[in-house]
Amino acid sequence: MDPNEFRTVGHRLIDILADQMASIEERPLFPKIAPRALHDLFDEPLPQNGTPLDQIVTELEQKLLPNSAQINHPGYFGLITPTPAPAGVLGDLVASSLNQNVGVWSSSPAATTMERRVVHWLTDLIGYDDQAGGNLTSGGMTANFIALKLARDWATQDRAQHDGVTQPLAVYTSEERHVSVDKSADAIGIGRKGLRVIPTDDLFRIDLEKLQAAIAEDRRNGVRPIAIVAMGGSTNTGVIDSLVELREIADREHVWLHVDAAYGGGMLLSERHPGVLDGIALADSVTIDPHKWFFAPLDAGAVLVKDGSRLTASFGIKPPYLTDRYGESRERYNFYVHGFEQSRRFRGLKVWMGLKHFGAAQIGRWVDANIDQVLHLDELCRRDPDFAVARKPLLSVICVRYVRPHLSEDQLGALHADVARRIEEQGRFWFATTFLKGKWYFRICPVNFRTKREHMDELFQLLKDELKRSVE
Repeated sequence: MDPNEFRTVGHRLIDILADQMASIEERPLFPKIAPRALHDLFDEPLPQNGTPLDQIVTELEQKLLPNSAQINHPGYFGLITPTPAPAGVLGDLVASSLNQNVGVWSSSPAATTMERRVVHWLTDLIGYDDQAGGNLTSGGMTANFIALKLARDWATQDRAQHDGVTQPLAVYTSEERHVSVDKSADAIGIGRKGLRVIPTDDLFRIDLEKLQAAIAEDRRNGVRPIAIVAMGGSTNTGVIDSLVELREIADREHVWLHVDAAYGGGMLLSERHPGVLDGIALADSVTIDPHKWFFAPLDAGAVLVKDGSRLTASFGIKPPYLTDRYGESRERYNFYVHGFEQSRRFRGLKVWMGLKHFGAAQIGRWVDANIDQVLHLDELCRRDPDFAVARKPLLSVICVRYVRPHLSEDQLGALHADVARRIEEQGRFWFATTFLKGKWYFRICPVNFRTKREHMDELFQLLKDELKRSVE
């Protein structure tokens, strides 16, 4: 390609994206297009001949941009996918251009060094010392899988990675867990039946007595406990388990303690809510997703390990074609020797650029603003007899329930879903519904530096109006 074409079209594309950011609240949050029409829009055979890049950008303007979910919109309260910081967006552009494979130092010397620095920043935030290590991953799914593999290998003195799982093993977690924990139990060979799902208390924290009873029962039945997966800010309710007490149980039972703080890890940057994650530094491993509450673009998760040598013990295979004579003197760090992935995108750059540009203090203020917003919504709901909340928010997620004693739970479930759908169609807000302890709720979760308290007032009034329409 002619460098001038790249420059000209690149400038045009940046202008388009900048204009979209500037006008984001004026755009409908979700596209009003049927799935079939969207299919037809992109239905074409494999191109046999090239198309000018400028023409392709025009096609993106017409087909992709207006038919995408506007994650940058301040009313996006659904999945925990935040507005990406613009500095990180530019970081992704640079990473794609350089195309560094961060799995191998010899093909990415500066990128590897920068990514290790980002990992170090994250382990420092947790409170780990210099023995810690970690990897940036595609997200919490892969991070939780790596953590459970580390736990399995540690518990079996590294025999399971060679011999396979030769005895019944069990991992313990709460009913608040993310689905990645179930998939990870399957992937490490203990099976989903090897995952013990422990009920939670009234505040949705794992029940410690029932956890200890489950461990004792497994030991009596010849099943070996290997790990506890604690919540460090669950997806559904933002709950944080009792991490200090769980560390005591893990020590007593000689099991690995992993904390899934994929979402809640952003609280480590909070200025006004210190100590919410007290005890996280006691965990053997932690999942944090910078592409959640650190406002980095997808994909950028992280698994962080208190004893970094466990990564090498679990993944340290060196094929002859990747032997690096400098590795013996540790002058070059090869991520593939200390992690699951061989080829690795340069994920660290967008995280590095976001933290460098805005600083941890500013990102922490965005986190605190999101918490203030749901606390304001919580207060509005508590003052209105037609609403109930599952629990007082700890993070930026709130579960709100419409109260109508004369309606069955099935009727309330249909009502909640219908109201959420109608509000989505209006284009100002998107949020989910969820089911907690036998009851339906609206689940509202701002992780967006564009969201303001006024958006919560608007949403609350819209909920009231739509619910009133539904029951009249």
